[in-house]
Parts: sequence; C-alpha cells; structure tokens
Amino acid sequence: MDMTLLQLRNDETRLTNAGPKRTYVTIASDESATRKFKKAVADVRRELGDPHPMHIGGAEVLSGSGEFEVRSPVDERVIVGRFQKAASKDFRDAVDAAAKAFCEWRDTSYSSRTRIFRKAARIIEDRVFELSAYTYHEVGKGKAEALAEIFEVVDWLDYYCDQLERERGFVKVMKSPVANERCMSVLKPYGPWCCISPFNFPFALSNNMCAGALMMGNTVVYKPTSAAPLTGLKLYEVYREAGVPPGVVNFVTGSGRVFGDEIAGNPKVAGLAFVGSMDVGKGLVKRFMNEQPYPKPSIIETGSKNPCIVTAKADLDKAVSGVVNAAFGFQGQKCSATSRVYVERSVASKFTDALVRRTKELVVGDPVKDGVFVGPVIDDVAKRTFEQWVSAAKESGGKVLAGGRVITAGDCANGHYVQPTVIGGLPCDHALFKQELFLPVLALAEVDGLDEALALANDTDYGLTSGIYSEDPSEIERFFNRIEFGVCYANRPGGATTGAWPGAQSFVGWKASGNSGKGALGPHYLQGFAREQSYTLVH
Repeated sequence: MDMTLLQLRNDETRLTNAGPKRTYVTIASDESATRKFKKAVADVRRELGDPHPMHIGGAEVLSGSGEFEVRSPVDERVIVGRFQKAASKDFRDAVDAAAKAFCEWRDTSYSSRTRIFRKAARIIEDRVFELSAYTYHEVGKGKAEALAEIFEVVDWLDYYCDQLERERGFVKVMKSPVANERCMSVLKPYGPWCCISPFNFPFALSNNMCAGALMMGNTVVYKPTSAAPLTGLKLYEVYREAGVPPGVVNFVTGSGRVFGDEIAGNPKVAGLAFVGSMDVGKGLVKRFMNEQPYPKPSIIETGSKNPCIVTAKADLDKAVSGVVNAAFGFQGQKCSATSRVYVERSVASKFTDALVRRTKELVVGDPVKDGVFVGPVIDDVAKRTFEQWVSAAKESGGKVLAGGRVITAGDCANGHYVQPTVIGGLPCDHALFKQELFLPVLALAEVDGLDEALALANDTDYGLTSGIYSEDPSEIERFFNRIEFGVCYANRPGGATTGAWPGAQSFVGWKASGNSGKGALGPHYLQGFAREQSYTLVH
C-alpha cells in the first residue's frame, strides 16, 4: 500500500463517513415494512401463473418451440409463470432488432439517456415492495434480502446517472503539443450487447449489465436465467416505461445453450456480458472470442470461493455475526457468500462453539414468515448437490458441526429447504475448500497464524470477496496488502464477505472471478461498455 491505514483514516479527502444514501436500511427497519412486504407477496401471488411472450423490437413474440414452466422454490405447487422456449431464429431476430435500433440510440444525447434512467429509478422506488415480492416468489428471498436487492438498483441508477453527468458523457479535452490543434478523448458505444443473468440477483445483476450497456449508448439483447425470468421481465417493463425505445432493449427467454450457439458467432453482436458459473462463463467467452470475425469485448463475473480469516486478536462476537450473515444469508446463494473460514488455533474452540450455536438457532422455512432467516435453495438440483457434498465431507473424515440435513416436513414439505451447515475437520486441500457450491455450507479450518491463513485463502483460482476479523491495525494492513481478492472487508458484523453497495464497494472479481478488472458498483464500470475515440481538430 502507498498509505498506511492510519494515514488513510486521517485523510478526510479520501475517506469520509458521507456515502450513498442507503435507502433500504430505513425502509426495511420501518415498522410497517413487514406488513407492506407481506401484502405485496399476497397481491403478486394472485397474478402468477400466466403465460408471457418475449419482446423483440417492441413486439410481443411467441416461440414455435413451446413454453417452459417456472415454479416457486418456496412452494413448488405455485406456478410463477410460463415462458417462451426461444429458437435460434428468435435470438437472431432479437440481435437484428438491437442492431437496427443502435444508430438512433447511439446518437441520443447522454443527457437524454440519463433522464430516462433517472425515471427508471423513480419507478422502481415507487414499486419497491411489489418488485421485492416477485423475487420472493421466484427465487425465495425474504424481506431484508429482497428490499436490499431492489433498492440497490435504485442507488445504482442514481450513482451512474450522476457519473455520466459529471463526466459529461465521458468527453475529455486533451492537450496537444501543436498550438493550433484541439484534441479530445470520447467514449463511444460498441453496438448490440448480449446480457445473460443468473438467478440469485435476478433484478440487480440484470440491471447492472443491461443498464450499463444502455446508458453508454449500446443496445441490448437480454436473456434472464430460466430459473427467474419473471423478475427479469419486470425489469424490461421498467426500462420501457421509463422511455427506452423499442428494439433498444429486447427480452428473450429459453435455453442458454441455444442462445450461446446463436450469439457466439453472430457478427452483429458487439459485446457480451455474463454473470454465472465459471465453467459456463469460460466456455461462452472462449467461443465468443474464437467464432467472432475479430476479438470483441466481454464482461463476465463467474463466482468465487470466498474466505474469511479470524485471528486471535478478533472481536469474536463481531466475527460470528459477520460469518453467519455472509455464509447463510439467502441460503449461501451469493457469489460473495462466505464459504470457508480460517480461524487462529488459540481462539478456534471459542469461535467455533459460538458459530455453531448461532447457526443452530437460525430458523429455516418460508421467508415471508416472521423469524425465518434461511429460506429455500433454488431447485431440486441444488438440494441433491447439498446432500452429495455433505456425504462427501463425512466420507473424507469431516465432521458436521451444525446442520447437514434436507428438510422435508411441515412448512418445508413442498419447497427446497436445507439446514445451514458448518463442517470442520477436513484437510485444507479438500474440494469443499476449493469448489463453489452456491449453498449454505461453510468449511472451517484451524491455522497457526495470519500468514498461514493468507496463504490458504489465496490458494484458489477464484478472487471475488474476502474478509478478516482482527482488532490489530497491522494485521488488517497485512491482509489488505496480501489478499488476492477484488473486494476486501475488515471487521464487518453485517457480513464478513457480503454487502457491496453502489458507490461504496466496487464489486470486482480477480483471477477466475472476473475478466474486466473493473467492478460493477464502482467508478470504472460504465467505461467497460464503451471504446475510446480520439478527435483532433486543426483550426
């Protein structure tokens, strides 16, 4: 580091308590929030089960390939909706529509685009409970997680509209050594981008990619995950209501394989944005690079295996709170979830006892109900994967310290529910410390000190989020200097490795966790959707 933490703390121009307005904190803690959320869940449920078309070039489109059905992980007897199985032609038509709309949208002023997305933010803000209710039904989010996701999009849009205005559309006057030359650097859009989103943040992560491309003057073909297309449709509808013209954003649903086959070599596709698994992301980008006529930009985020370090100098109450929240919030189905903890041996017993006790106290069930912290995992495949990994850990000598079971009784009988699980006793090179599960499973290991913990934390292909608990500033500084992850937290009780917010924490993956080196939510993200052009005028 160029500055010590003490210097950083004392430099008020670099670090200040003033930050983005965290609107969801206020509204989620309001006494009426629970009542409003439950009412919205009930209201939205009455609207579920309908068939939904795709939207290509502003027209509603039905696919000749039929429909697929989406059911709620909370209760799979509930049909969320029926969506189109797009054929290759449908995806091709969507790319054609985006290409056709590009020139007019490219030539729309940045100030006009900013007005549209500020309006989108206000629409979302007005409908926060309704939109949160869709994420409850479709992916099983409770009030706190759902409201946080929707309000993250509000603050994301406001933050980047502010940036676009402050940077005047990213036009910068340059200096020329020639007296009669005027030089400028301008960021220009590429063209149609294809954006592919995951299920875990179906509103926020979809917005990050789609709005990032759109605000910079690109057009978009948007394919949400087939696990959560209804929330994606609601985002598309917000954009259109806010004033995004037909064809500028196109909404398609169906097979990711068919979509990948079509876009990989389609020469009209100018860029690719993807959030999902590492294997799928790597394969898609490789095809996109190989099959396009020349290299084109891609922005991908592909998960992680996030470590937390607890040293002998930690506040253990703070550490337990942060680890539990980050490991088991939204059932561990976050690319930022804490999935492995390295605790210094001298405090391991005390920390583990408290962690296990807190984990066993967590209530599993329907997340709309009072007191529930752990809701459903996304589907039956996730549930079977959970069972397989718990079994594999036991076979390798691991000990299940808390949880470890699928829940099939009572209110959980018709959904996909598993216990939050802590596993100890495994060697640090076990696959449970290496492979991303996207499940509420936490691997725990004892270490002799911070240096060993850092070496183990960095011993992974991933590099998204990481955390430490220590009250020693020198340990924290050593952690920040040596950890090989893009998002780093120290002493955060609300989430050891989770909780990034627009304008506060750039959400950037290192190594296999991302390819851009610039984080969504941070100051350099929009520029990834544009290319630089140099102007020189002699007068």
